[in-house]
Amino acid sequence: MHKSGSSLALGPGGLDIAQSFFKPIHGSSPPPTTTRTIKVSVIGVGNVGMAIAQTILTQDLAAEIALVDVNADKLRGEMLDLQHAAAFLPRTTISASVDYSITKGSDLIIVTAGARQIPGESRLNLLQRNLALFSKIIPPLSAGSPDGILLIVSNPVDALTYVAWKLSGFPANRVIGSGTNLDSSRFRFLIANHLDVNAQDVHAYIMGEHGDSSVALWSSISVGGVPILSFLERQQIAYEKQTLEKIHKEVIQGAYEVIGLKGYTSWAIGYSVANLARTILRDQHRVHPVSVLAKGLYGIDVGDVFLSLPTQLGRNGVLGVTNLHISEEESQQLKKSATTILEVQSQLGI
Repeated sequence: MHKSGSSLALGPGGLDIAQSFFKPIHGSSPPPTTTRTIKVSVIGVGNVGMAIAQTILTQDLAAEIALVDVNADKLRGEMLDLQHAAAFLPRTTISASVDYSITKGSDLIIVTAGARQIPGESRLNLLQRNLALFSKIIPPLSAGSPDGILLIVSNPVDALTYVAWKLSGFPANRVIGSGTNLDSSRFRFLIANHLDVNAQDVHAYIMGEHGDSSVALWSSISVGGVPILSFLERQQIAYEKQTLEKIHKEVIQGAYEVIGLKGYTSWAIGYSVANLARTILRDQHRVHPVSVLAKGLYGIDVGDVFLSLPTQLGRNGVLGVTNLHISEEESQQLKKSATTILEVQSQLGI
């Protein structure tokens, strides 16, 4: 499949008629020979990839979106479906190809491609199959966009972000995993429901692995600037630890419940990743819980491991990690989460 995009060649013999259609005003200068526009590439046009592309498109975050997938027919169909909505959307060039060269010069490359887990398959075997896939994907992506940022969404996201870092040769600040950004959104939603407040007024993080060993930071939760646990203690309002653990379990099970009901997740992860893209591309310096190289942070000294920490993001990727106060119990849980990831990661031989 060759590179496809919107065409201006509408005149006889493919003549570009744009110059004839619009007349320059008197005394105008010629257009600049170089232009700087924002380009985002999405690798994988499954449910997750297209939800991300569609959300980025509607939020007007990029001047150009490039789609890549191995399924040429589905890829072209998705491209045309988005292009046909041009009259209702911000002006964006949408292109697609099975060739990674279409991603050249990307500011942000979002990788959603990955092997699906076979029933009964071990997590390690799935990871090894994804390592083989990433070995084909990451090198041409990093070569074509040497100054770009890699945002990994494929699961298991923490280990695959490490794989992408190793294969790309990029500095650690330009390789990020979507991590627990969505987990934290689910966490905030559940707390907001319990307290009958807007989720945007709840500040709460899930840290560590995007998975079963994730850590809920109860000690730092605040609503409208009020620390929740200390408020309950000051007001002598009793609460049970089991209630807190139940909410955390609901966060972990959230994706499984959605998959069980509709077969896949898409919209929430689409908004979550678009939220990260906005912070990065618009240099907003916002803090997000995303998967980053955690070595030397929060007492994690087990080796090169990627897991989610509250991270300030901007145009250069990772700008820094927040030095958040956490309890001793949370610190130990976070170190255990790092060890869990590293145990699987160390068997990859990369």
